Amino acid sequence: MQITPVTRKLFKRVFALINNEENIMNKTELAAIVADKADISKDKANEVVTAITDEITAALARDEAVSLIGFGSFVRRTRAARKGKNPQTGAEIEIAASNSVGFKAGKALKDSVN
Repeated sequence: MQITPVTRKLFKRVFALINNEENIMNKTELAAIVADKADISKDKANEVVTAITDEITAALARDEAVSLIGFGSFVRRTRAARKGKNPQTGAEIEIAASNSVGFKAGKALKDSVN
């Protein structure tokens, strides 16, 4: 295996993760890894990553679930309006209904982290 600058950076990242030095991969780093693995330019890989995240976002906005077999499923979850209490005053308040995004990891993803 040829060690490219991107592969070297990936190794450094993995080492940092193992040593709890850093634990978040950002979009730029993901695009660089995709570019290296798919043998495309970083700009093209960034476009691909952006297109994927944009389409997942659009599907969830249309209330459609997105399932990536082996990786996981994104779903839109709805929370009903409810009553709550203001922690400072103790006064009862009305909490508005809201939507959130849920993610359920697929079997292959679960197996890879265990």
